[in-house]
Amino acid sequence: MIQIQNVTKSFGVQVLLDGASLLVGDHERVGLVGRNGCGKSTLFKMILGQECLDGGSIDIPKKYTLGYLQQHLNFTHATVHEEACSVLKPNEDGWLEEHKVEAILFGLGFDEESMHKSPMLLSGGFQIRLNLAKVLAAEPDMLLLDEPTNYLDIVSMRWLSRFLRSWKGEVLLITHDHHFMDEVCTHTAGIFRHKIRKVKGTVEKLRETIAEEEEVAQRTQENEAKKKEQLEKVIERFRYKAAKAAMVQSKIKAAAKLATGERLTHERNLDFSFTEAPFPGKRMLQIKGLSFAYDGGPELITDLTMEVFKGDRIAVIGPNGRGKTTLLNLIAKELQPTAGEITYNPNLQINYFGQTNINRLNLDNTVEEEIASAIEEVSQKSRARGLAGLMMFSGDAALKKVKVLSGGERSRVLLGKILASACNMLLLDEPTNHLDMESIESLIDALEDYEGTALVVTHDEELLHAFANRLVVFDGGTCRIFEGTYADFLEKVGWASEKKPGGANSANIKVSNIDVKGDSENAAPSAKEDRKARADYIAERSKVIKPLEKKLAKIEEDIAKAEALGGELEAKLVAASESGDGNAITAIAKDMDDNKKAVDSLYEDWEKTSAELESAKDKYPI
Repeated sequence: MIQIQNVTKSFGVQVLLDGASLLVGDHERVGLVGRNGCGKSTLFKMILGQECLDGGSIDIPKKYTLGYLQQHLNFTHATVHEEACSVLKPNEDGWLEEHKVEAILFGLGFDEESMHKSPMLLSGGFQIRLNLAKVLAAEPDMLLLDEPTNYLDIVSMRWLSRFLRSWKGEVLLITHDHHFMDEVCTHTAGIFRHKIRKVKGTVEKLRETIAEEEEVAQRTQENEAKKKEQLEKVIERFRYKAAKAAMVQSKIKAAAKLATGERLTHERNLDFSFTEAPFPGKRMLQIKGLSFAYDGGPELITDLTMEVFKGDRIAVIGPNGRGKTTLLNLIAKELQPTAGEITYNPNLQINYFGQTNINRLNLDNTVEEEIASAIEEVSQKSRARGLAGLMMFSGDAALKKVKVLSGGERSRVLLGKILASACNMLLLDEPTNHLDMESIESLIDALEDYEGTALVVTHDEELLHAFANRLVVFDGGTCRIFEGTYADFLEKVGWASEKKPGGANSANIKVSNIDVKGDSENAAPSAKEDRKARADYIAERSKVIKPLEKKLAKIEEDIAKAEALGGELEAKLVAASESGDGNAITAIAKDMDDNKKAVDSLYEDWEKTSAELESAKDKYPI
């Protein structure tokens, strides 16, 4: 465990942390959230001793080991397998248990062929995966993982989620993926107003807690401001009366302790909506017998046939390197098919958000100029400053050069350019990369409100569950259409690597103190297995899960009622105080105390039931 106490950290006038404290207890897996630039990665660097503290302390027990995912590359062995095994320690018999490393490498997407490659011949993404494999195989006491999913595809992310849930040590995790964090973490901590707030439970539980505290703080501040105003009136009235001098001095001291009158500042969220261009008709484009291969490379898409209709929400999913981005490039006419054709409705207007598009931003333009470049009508160019503001480049920030922006900021500039022109089809390639959690949620909201058609390449399972009603699936060496939601796909088909005999997930693999379970006796049968067995499994799962979900829903309903009663009692107490009704004040205060105890008890029941439900879902995965 580690203990962070009253840490302060600033860079010039930018304050990141001010008296922030956090305890990571035994066996806790803590997700760390906060807006981009709030200090999450800086906190990691201070824990690792790579960044100094301005104040406070970070206490780490002696001989307590930290495992950190390095972004820089330093490979010293001839093959991937040898490099990954270099971190292993001999067991009691003096053997290196290489099978542990192999299980991790397979889980992170390596195959037999890549095991024997030189690490320097891997792509940048797979080099980072190799670093991650080394961190996991070294079995430190605590894992410090800063955006570990950035270089993983959806299959590897699902494997890593299962792996981390079985980790017996501690984890401190930074990720923009809300769904991944909630699956992995036992606790959530947030950097907010330069402090760190930690709760047991999910990201949503933390947000609700902070929102409640903010509401109380706001009410307290407003009440204190009123009291201060009243005190100042009394002071002014009796300031020059000698007989009241002692009383005036007492009121001055009391007023000094009250609120300064400065209102709480609120952090801005990305807030926008896509502009829909009209589209008469239903079918937007038709793909017939589409095939594609790069010169000298394998065929990525073979004989794909599909139609895209107005209002479709299509997710393009699959492991990396299988052709997802290629499909969007073909639809956007940035590539030409090697066979087949794509027929477009003449009324189709496409806006394309892609990684290559980000690279095409004019680095010498300001944010405002770059957004304005996407506006065709000269008379509408003035809209660019407003759109920059929507993308959180307000004031002088809109005059920054694109070349000085971070990857996340450039992504927002590209989103601003897409907002600048209307369209009836969106092509979005990994739109959540570099966005923080709040911005991703704004993106999901914008997609839900958008009435046009959208095709999205993503590994973000939260976005998949919220967005898709059709899928293009690249998996098992094929590209096929799945008519249904992502939840339907997981239930009826599933990922090939998660049901492959002999694969990284097919056995109970013991990795020292980490038990990575695959097709155990409680694992959900695949669609190819006996349907009766699956029906029995679903029935058994429902018997366990449904009562817990109902119980949790009832507790949440009771909490809402109790908290509403608390608000009513508080209003009554204020009224009784203003009227000077002593008996009513006493009775209401007692009711408020009883209600507070009831709320505390309900929250304890909520945490206990949530833990039981989480455990049951781990035991009966879908």
